[in-house]
Amino acid sequence: MNDALFEWDSANIDHIAEHDVAPEEAEEAILGDPLEAGFEKSADGEDRWTYVGETVEDRFLQVVITMRGERIRVVTAFEPIRRFKLLYMQSKAGQL
Repeated sequence: MNDALFEWDSANIDHIAEHDVAPEEAEEAILGDPLEAGFEKSADGEDRWTYVGETVEDRFLQVVITMRGERIRVVTAFEPIRRFKLLYMQSKAGQL
């Protein structure tokens, strides 16, 4: 895990594990040129960005992040719906 760039603790590690995602996979998806798929403010006013990306094992992931100072905190990560996979693949093929 890249602890200098990402903020990990038992809360977010355990949460993404419920979706069968490892911290390293979420980091790979974010660092590998993902497609930005949305932005929203959480109920408590926190900025959150949604990305779709790929791991080095070619697994597609939808990853929601927030910033904590200079560090990226993964809020959740899971298998994206088909529409987001297609958008990601089209963006990589230069069709968007």
